[in-house]
Amino acid sequence: MSRKAQPFVRSSMLLASTAFLMGYSPMTIAAETAAKPAAATADANPMLAPWTGPYEGVPPWDKLDPELFPDAFTKGMAEVKAEVQAVIDNPAEPTFENTHVPMQLAGESMERVFALWGVQTSNKSNDRVEDIDAEWSPKLTTFYTELFLEPKLFARYKAVYDKRNSSGLNAQQIRIVERSYEEMVRDGANLSPANKAKLVGLNSKLEGLFSTFSSKLLGDEKLYTFVTDKAELDGLAPGFVASLASAAEAQGKTGQWAIKNTRSSAQPVLQNATNRALREKVWKAFVNRGDNGDANDTNATIAEILKLRQERAVLLGFPTHANYRMADTMAKTPEKAMELMMKVWPAAVARVKEEVADMQAIADADAKAGKGPKITIEPWDYRFYAEKVRKAKYDLDESEVKPYLQLDKLRDAMFWSAGQLYDLGFRENSGKIPVFDPKVKTFEVYNLKTNENVGVLYLDNFARDGKRSGAWMTTYRSEQGLGGERNVLASNNNNFTEGAKGEPTLVSLDDATTLFHEFGHGIHYLLQHVYYPALAGVPRDFVEYPSQVNENWLMTPEVLSKFATHYQTGEPMPQALVDKILASDKFNQGFSTVEYLSSAILDMKLHDRKTPVTDVDKFERETLAEMGMPKEIVMRHRLPQFGHLFSSDAYSAGYYSYLWSETMDADTWAAFNEAGGPWDRTVADKFRTILLMTGNETDRAEAYRAFRGRDPDVKALLRKRGFPTE
Repeated sequence: MSRKAQPFVRSSMLLASTAFLMGYSPMTIAAETAAKPAAATADANPMLAPWTGPYEGVPPWDKLDPELFPDAFTKGMAEVKAEVQAVIDNPAEPTFENTHVPMQLAGESMERVFALWGVQTSNKSNDRVEDIDAEWSPKLTTFYTELFLEPKLFARYKAVYDKRNSSGLNAQQIRIVERSYEEMVRDGANLSPANKAKLVGLNSKLEGLFSTFSSKLLGDEKLYTFVTDKAELDGLAPGFVASLASAAEAQGKTGQWAIKNTRSSAQPVLQNATNRALREKVWKAFVNRGDNGDANDTNATIAEILKLRQERAVLLGFPTHANYRMADTMAKTPEKAMELMMKVWPAAVARVKEEVADMQAIADADAKAGKGPKITIEPWDYRFYAEKVRKAKYDLDESEVKPYLQLDKLRDAMFWSAGQLYDLGFRENSGKIPVFDPKVKTFEVYNLKTNENVGVLYLDNFARDGKRSGAWMTTYRSEQGLGGERNVLASNNNNFTEGAKGEPTLVSLDDATTLFHEFGHGIHYLLQHVYYPALAGVPRDFVEYPSQVNENWLMTPEVLSKFATHYQTGEPMPQALVDKILASDKFNQGFSTVEYLSSAILDMKLHDRKTPVTDVDKFERETLAEMGMPKEIVMRHRLPQFGHLFSSDAYSAGYYSYLWSETMDADTWAAFNEAGGPWDRTVADKFRTILLMTGNETDRAEAYRAFRGRDPDVKALLRKRGFPTE
């Protein structure tokens, strides 16, 4: 998932969520020590100061201090206000050069503040950070909403827009003028003063609710399931068991084992633990996050968010929140997104029925042989029995694969692949520039052919208290030509369970895929080469496309033979094992598709309606029943814990975008295979120059057609997942 921290003014995005601009709302796992008083004076606030050091300056992570941010926000807003006011007060006739250019260059100090705050909230949070965010997110949203609803500013944008075809502008400049004007109109520039005031209030309230939702959710995610009898952990890998013991010790429960209420901890238990009661306990804790009727219950918060979103959509002239959010996407309308999803849903559900039948047969055979009680497959059994089916059908066991998947080796693999495809090189420089945690590693990125510096990549791979769950990519500084060429400071953030002391970190095939996915986002921004920052941000349903394409190179023979080596023997993964993995690549696609797609469909149904949902649990339950959701599967993100939707506006009515992007991904991978294979440089160069480098300089649907010669073919996606294409 990309979480690109883009400054408000520089991107000319009128009402994009402030939380999104700052790397999304904060998600705190556990409190740290109380924040100390600010040591720096207001005039020397390092959160505002220009970055110094190599690579055109790097963030001062060693100076990160929550108490410095209120002052930084105050001074940063004053600076932005002055810069925008200078544009408004310019007595000259509005032009692209005296309006759009300075607006894109404004807010440089605040951009730095948001980059630092994004890490403070997402990677290094605590109770004090949550409090600051709860106070300041609404204030910041109010400030930016009011700033960009200023009539005199809109008048300048409109004046440039009205003369766009007669003032000698080039194609990129016209695109900026048109998109900026249309966005300002879409986001309320033509509202009456009273309705503008109402819009400001709605945005401010929503921002506060996003913060509340995130805090509640992470209140549940910081909880643990404690195990006192090691026998209950039968089936789990020794290294994982050791990490659970370390987690328990850190919680003051020496001699026990602690399973954190996050996906990275719960999933290995659900997949491998032979103790069915433990699987059920862990599953119920995980899927009921935010839905326990206690202080951390999110249902009322979600209902209020939905109410305010619909009020805002109507105020802005849209029938629903989904129509509002999708106006500037590739899909354009909720109907178009639903059309794609419903092309895939029936085949996915049908495949689940086949998968469940296979699992039930094994469970019945085990019971008949006296290897356990007779059971009916339940959701907490799905992953466990799926592994048994995998073993039976393909003679493949996840435990066979994991010893060959060392995190450091896989990191080298993704770097090597980027070099082969895009001439990107990576040199580790950890310890030479500041980091926000000792385990964060840094890499200088350069062009292999010219040795020219491209930027820096930060890798924050491990779970810890104070870091929100999941995986994401962001940029602390993005490339642009306007105002002087800038290199890129990018980061990939994961939540892998670190290996026991002295042991390498081994990851699952799913985790390895996540690693390559997030790095695909990084490649996208490292390769970006745009002049105007207003053309840097791509539509939501394009964002996941480059990352999903990059997953494909993980399982190529070249990567596996070079980098999938056994952590003890150093031997490469045997070809027989590789063959078994490849033979099973369409295995369990019913589960993975239904798990994701049910979440995406509910997101759209939730937001593409004029009457907001008030009973969230009832809506989820009844809608899934209407869709024919298999009872053996739960949504990947149930609504009470759906952070994509309710920690900001960013993915609301937009979770479909993964499928939209994957359709392009499957079709793109087909382009490589139709040519010279995965490493075909002709296709890679077209992919890089037409789609990855160009930001949003042209309509992305047109850019895809320029790359592929046609629109993406959904049949490529169906074939990739092993579903019928007719």
